[in-house]
Amino acid sequence: MQQQAGDMSNEFKEAEKQLQQAKLDLEKALELLAHDQQAAAAEAGSADAAIVAQDGTAPPEVSSEEKPSVKQPGSTRGIETLFKSSYRVQMELTALADNKANMMISINGIIMSIMLASVAPKLDNNPWLLLPTILLLIGSMVSMIFAILAARPRVMRHPITLTDLKHSQGNILFFGNFANMHPDDFVQGLEEMMHDLPLVYDTMIRNIHSLGSVLNKKFALLQVAYTSFMIALSAGVSSFLIVFIWLSIRS
Repeated sequence: MQQQAGDMSNEFKEAEKQLQQAKLDLEKALELLAHDQQAAAAEAGSADAAIVAQDGTAPPEVSSEEKPSVKQPGSTRGIETLFKSSYRVQMELTALADNKANMMISINGIIMSIMLASVAPKLDNNPWLLLPTILLLIGSMVSMIFAILAARPRVMRHPITLTDLKHSQGNILFFGNFANMHPDDFVQGLEEMMHDLPLVYDTMIRNIHSLGSVLNKKFALLQVAYTSFMIALSAGVSSFLIVFIWLSIRS
């Protein structure tokens, strides 16, 4: 049991280290995008200066209302770094959530096994153990159920067609969508997407959003699992102590 807890702790620490590294990579990607935008603004300023030097006239001033409000994206390298960092963060958070769920499943399984194997046979001769045992078992069972729901694979099988892909109504990067497609349609859809850069970015953004939605559900279930475990442990141990104190005073 101690060895399993140590292994889980090591895995948890390693996942946290990887998550911190992914956050640093994401910050670097954002800095690279900001640097690219500054470089583009500097190039635009130098171009205006060159026009002034050639014509001898200053470019017409544009009011704040007439200035274009559309921001151009950064360089392709910066955008790709941003997507890589985002995907890495989502994957490591998913692994972290699964490790938390597995740890909670193992701990509750050990507690329930000990209670059923050691305490349950003694309930006939010691009826005062009934209430603490029930509280601990119910809380552990609820915690284990939510931890299993958090670790359970989620497969959404919604087949898509090439028409859906052209209207951005599906995600060809998600296996639940393209698994039921014909191989020729999948190849054609992927080739068309590779020739349409805005569609590539749109699909990747939607995929990141889908991963975030799954993570949100996982951590919500984990929160219930950890809360149930904390309540069960507190109530069970407190009831055991109360019963022990009552028996000692009575005797």
